[in-house]
Order: sequence, then C-alpha cells, then structure tokens
Amino acid sequence: MKNKTILITGAAGFIGFSLVDYLFKNGVTYNVVGIDNLNDYYDVNLKNARLEVLKKYSNFRFLKLDISNKEEMINLFNKYNFDIVINLAAQAGVRYSITNPDAYIQSNVIGFFNILECVRHHNVKHLIYASSSSVYGGNKKVPYSEEDKVTKPVSLYAASKLSNELFAYSYCKLYKIPMTGLRFFTVYGPYGRPDMAYFSFTNKLRKKEPVTLFNYGDMYRDFTYIDDICITISKIIESDVKLNDDKLPYQIYNIGNHNPVSLKEFYDTLCECLIDQGIIDEKIEPKYAEMQKGDVYQTYADTTKLRKDFDFKPSTSLKDGLTKYARWYKDYYLK
Repeated sequence: MKNKTILITGAAGFIGFSLVDYLFKNGVTYNVVGIDNLNDYYDVNLKNARLEVLKKYSNFRFLKLDISNKEEMINLFNKYNFDIVINLAAQAGVRYSITNPDAYIQSNVIGFFNILECVRHHNVKHLIYASSSSVYGGNKKVPYSEEDKVTKPVSLYAASKLSNELFAYSYCKLYKIPMTGLRFFTVYGPYGRPDMAYFSFTNKLRKKEPVTLFNYGDMYRDFTYIDDICITISKIIESDVKLNDDKLPYQIYNIGNHNPVSLKEFYDTLCECLIDQGIIDEKIEPKYAEMQKGDVYQTYADTTKLRKDFDFKPSTSLKDGLTKYARWYKDYYLK
C-alpha cells in the first residue's frame, strides 16, 4: 500500500510549518509537498527559518508557489497525485484587512477557489481547510457552537473565511468531495506570527515600551496552543469524514481551548513567563484604549463535537503554552 501524498499550503506559515514538523516528529511516513508564496506580510527571515527546520525531513518537498496563481496550481496538481490537501495558506489578520482588502480577496477567495477546482479535477480524497473563529462575528451566545448561525462577520477577513465554508459546502454537494473546515481560535506558540499579540507584546516589552490593551483589557480570547491544533489535524487526516445531516461528507469543527482568558490576564501571564526566562526584567504597566474597528469582544469555543468525533480536546494551559513560547523566543532571538 503506497504512502499517502499530502499537499500542505502555507507550509512556511506558522500553522503549516508546525503541522509538517509535528507529523514527521511523530513518525508519519506520508510524502508531503509544502507550498508557500513567502510574501512579506511579516518577516520573511522567520518563514525561511521554519523551512530550514523542515529540510531535514526526507519525505518533505517545498515549492515556492502562490495558490492565487491558477496556472501554477494546475501544473502542481498535474505533477503530483495528492490524496489529501490541507489548505492553510491565507492572508491573515483582522486589522490588516481594513487597509489592504485586495490581499484577502486574492488569497482567501481566488486562491481557495483555485484549490477547489484542482481538488475537483484530480480525484483528491479529502480537503481539509482553515476557517476561523472570526466567522462567529458579533454573536452574543457563548460558547460558540458549529450549529450557530454565522451570518454577520465584522471584518473582511472573517467574511473571506466564511466564504471558504460556503464554497466548500457547494463543492461537496455538487461533486461529493469530502470536506472538513477548521475554525481555529487564537493560535499561539513557538515560531508564531510576529503580528499576533503575544509576539508583538514581547518585542515591545524587550524595548521597555508600554503595550496597549484594547477595550481597557476587557476582551476575552480562547487561546489555543499550536500542538493542540496539530494533534487535531493529524487525527482528521487519519479519519473518514462523517456524513452531516444532509448526508454529505462535510464537517466543520471548532478547535479551541474552551477557556476564554481576558486580555489583562493574558498580558500578566505573558509578562510572568518572559521574566521567568530572563527575556525582560520587570512588568511594564500597559496603556489602555477603546475597542478597535473589526475586533470582537470575546471568542469561546464549544469543543463538544470535536471531543465526540475524535476523543480529543485542546487543553494546554496558557501558562504552559506561553512558557514554551518564551523558551523558543529566547533561543531564537537572544542566543
């Protein structure tokens, strides 16, 4: 029986890199092709450092490609016989979508459509794709359940992710391609994105600059450690997609810690971990500001469905996760 051949898009990104590394560290024998356009949304050196880590795996091949380039994608799928496609390539960031909307349409809409078309024409057995907790928008009912209505996104980023779910459903309905969408909740950890709060806070604190906590620190996020994301995806790779109520092989799962933490508590915990690792000497009193446009007050994942289908739920505590992040940061930036 031949090894599975898997395509992971966004392989130089935080989640894509972490997934490839996790799979091979845990002994999988898949052939993995990773693609990424290596754009400069954030430090390309960090993306290249991630790829350096992955070079040691003989079953991994990296190609610099852009999912929004239809011709490149068609050539890729013609060359490789992918069993599973995991789409983690996307233009990320809520606030960036307010000032740079074109990037989101190009990558998250056109790019995702190109993947759907390639999957349709090349007999791919399963498409797993990243959605986001942002699709819940301003929903007031918590915790957020996959059964909740998601019709009021509050940013273009959220709308683009919601469009992915709708496109995927229609392709599943039309062509019976198994589809699994993953609503990630505030993922963090080593090799993370520098634009994420914990990372940008660290950089400011090192310079002894005050950090700004929006909505006066009274915002809640369901912080999810990267390893919990990777474990979940690895379980999904090995499973058949369960039929939904429409008798289609289409599922959506929340992947979150089911434990919202206030921005103020998060900041205090981060400072504690950075002090413990000798990255900063002392905690600096933060500045406070009003809520930013496009932001939501809280995220909170109901993980009942994930637990039921895969006997797993993310559970890494914020202190443990931020300690691992701080150790990595110290090793990467201060060695």
